[in-house]
Amino acid sequence: MAQLKPDLTLFVGDLSDGDLRLTRRIAALPHTKAVILGNHDRGGDRSGGVLRQQLSLLGDLHCGWTRRSWDHLPVSIVGARPCSAGGGFHLSKAVQAVYGPVALETSVQRIVAAAAEVPDDQPLIVMAHCGPTGLGSEPDSPCGRDWKKPAVDWGDQDLAVALDQMSQRRRPDLVVFGHMHHALKRGSGLRRSLVRNRQGTAFLNAACVPRSGVNGDGLTLLHLSWVEFSGSRLSCLAHRWYSPDGVVRHEEQLPIPDPQPC
Repeated sequence: MAQLKPDLTLFVGDLSDGDLRLTRRIAALPHTKAVILGNHDRGGDRSGGVLRQQLSLLGDLHCGWTRRSWDHLPVSIVGARPCSAGGGFHLSKAVQAVYGPVALETSVQRIVAAAAEVPDDQPLIVMAHCGPTGLGSEPDSPCGRDWKKPAVDWGDQDLAVALDQMSQRRRPDLVVFGHMHHALKRGSGLRRSLVRNRQGTAFLNAACVPRSGVNGDGLTLLHLSWVEFSGSRLSCLAHRWYSPDGVVRHEEQLPIPDPQPC
């Protein structure tokens, strides 16, 4: 990460199965960053105790249901519902213990209100743990259920409604999420993880698991999703696999009209 020098680093959740050590390491990183917790980050604790500890460690780094911004950086992050497990709309016992019995409509309102705070000269970026419904119902769809038949759309309903409401004022430029692993179950291929809808919003599923591996030449490669903006305009969206010295060894890009070179 030090070699790449990103302006902003995003962590889309499922940091660990409730182990606080990785959260402490992320919070201590000397980078501008934002985090949204995933369904695994509460561990097996239904009481909300572990989730509260995670949130305490992260402080204002956690952007669930709020806007995160920085004085030195002309960008904002709008956080969706924290700790989502996908499948429409559902709050775990741990989330209810921490946040209360939040209704779907309330979740939508919080996301839309956070987006309304983003200045018009900044890109509108939404970060979620799971992506929205509406991106397809096939196993290889960005949020398609691949572990059980029949395959269905396993995205978040509240996020889809919020994105639709946002678009009445301003179309989101980018939605970043994780949760749904790139590699499908039973070795049946790869998920579509870089897509653009008819309205022009780009969707990035960053859940490459594991994030490190060895290529055919025995070289260790590390995966990062990479995004670039030129002003408020998205200019590059890619999955990249780096060698430990920070050199790009493989890249998959989403075609962008009149893109700037990555």
